[in-house]
Amino acid sequence: METQAFQKIYTRLTQITKATCTVEADNVGYDELATVAGRLAQVVKINGKSITLQVFGGTENIPSNAEVVFMGQPPTLKVSEDLAGRFFNAFGKPIDGGPEVEGEEREIGGPSVNPVRRKQPSELIATGIAGIDLNNTLVTGQKIPFFADPDQPYNQVMAMVALRAKSDKIILGGMGLTNDDYLYYKNVFNNAGALDRIVSFVSTTEDPPVERLLIPDMALTAAEYFAVDKNESVLVLLTDMTLYADALSIVSNRMDQIPSKDSMPGSLYSDLAKIYEKAVQFPNGGSITIIAVTTLSGGDITHAIPDNTGYITEGQLFLRKDTEIGKVIVDPFRSLSRLKQLVIGEKTREDHPQVMNTAVRLYADAANAHTKLENGFDLSDYDERTLNFAKQYSEKLLAIDVNIDIETMLNTGWELFSSNFTPAEVGIKQELVDKYWPKK
Repeated sequence: METQAFQKIYTRLTQITKATCTVEADNVGYDELATVAGRLAQVVKINGKSITLQVFGGTENIPSNAEVVFMGQPPTLKVSEDLAGRFFNAFGKPIDGGPEVEGEEREIGGPSVNPVRRKQPSELIATGIAGIDLNNTLVTGQKIPFFADPDQPYNQVMAMVALRAKSDKIILGGMGLTNDDYLYYKNVFNNAGALDRIVSFVSTTEDPPVERLLIPDMALTAAEYFAVDKNESVLVLLTDMTLYADALSIVSNRMDQIPSKDSMPGSLYSDLAKIYEKAVQFPNGGSITIIAVTTLSGGDITHAIPDNTGYITEGQLFLRKDTEIGKVIVDPFRSLSRLKQLVIGEKTREDHPQVMNTAVRLYADAANAHTKLENGFDLSDYDERTLNFAKQYSEKLLAIDVNIDIETMLNTGWELFSSNFTPAEVGIKQELVDKYWPKK
C-alpha cells in the first residue's frame, strides 16, 4: 500500500505497550489499517482523539516519535476465481511463490447474513468419516467444532475432511500452524490433485501471534465470495481457534482491559460468534459450513474457549484415542451434531436413524461390560458379545482413517449386528430387519 500525498502523518506516540501503541489523531475509523515505523498496524480502540493501534509485528524498538501513517481503509482481500489453489498469509498476500491475485477488492470482517435471507439447512455434507457421517451427520450451513487434545492428529483429520467432503470449495484458515503442519497441508492437497478447489490462509508459529486475528476474516471473505457470488457450497476449516483466542487475549491484556474467565477478554463470546455466525445456507443453493478445531488444555471442556464455543455452535465432534484398537476415533458419547435429524433418513437411507441409535446403545452396553470386567465381576455371554462388537465398531466405523460412503457404513453396521447378536437383541423395527439383515 503506497503512501498517498494527502495522507496525514503523526509522529507523537503517547503510549507504547508490547502489542499496541496510542497516538492522537483525527478522522480515523475502527479496523482501519496504518503503518507505525513501517510496520503494519490496525485501529482497535478509539477514545475521542486517542487512537489505539495493534501492531502486527509487535512494538519492539519502536520509538515514541515513530511515523504513524493511516491508510484510510480496513484490511481487504482481492476476490476472484483465481483464489482457488493458492496459499496466502494473514494479509491476503501469496506465500506460494505465485503471482498476486487480480480481482475485486473487498473489506474483510463484514457483518453476517441477515436471518431473513437464510434458509433452514437441509443438504448433507458427507466427509467419508463414519464417526461423523453415520453418528453426527453434518449439514450445509452448520457450524461445528472438533474438540481435541493438543496431541490429537486434528490437522490430519481436517486435511481428510478437506479432501473427502462433497463441497464445491474448501477454505482453510490455519492459525499458528507449525511449519511442518503448513507443509503437511500443502503436500496433501498437492498430491491429491485437489488444489483447484482449496484456498488456504495461513499464519505460522514464526509469524507474530496478532496476525492470527486476521485469518478467520480473510477465510470467510473468500467463502462469502464463492457462496454468494458463485452460488457454491463452501466448507471453511479453521484450526486452531484456541490459538486465535490466545491472540485476542494478548491484545486485550496489553490494552489493560480487565480479563474475564481464564484470562480471556470479556468480548470472547462476541468475537467467536462474529466468526461462527457466518455459517449460512442461502435459498438459492450457496452455503458456508464451518468446521473448526478447538484444542483443549488438559481435556478441560469448561475452559472459557470451548465453553463459549459450545453455546454458539451446533454441536461438537470429540476426538479421542481408543486404547482397545490403538487408533483415534470420533467419540460417539461426547460428540453431537444438533442438525443431523434434518437429513438422516431423509437424504440418507431409511434405516440410518435406527442403525445409528442401535450401534451407540450396544456400544454403551459394552462400556458397562468393561466396567464390570475392571471391577472383577463375571461377564455374561451377552457382555462378551457387546465387547466384541465394540471393538469391531471402533475399528470398522469409528476410527478416523475409515473412508467409506454412508450406504457402506449402514451395511457395515448391519453386518456387525448380525455377526454378534440376534435380531431380537438388536431391537430394530421388523420391516427394516426383513429388508437389511444380512442373509447368511
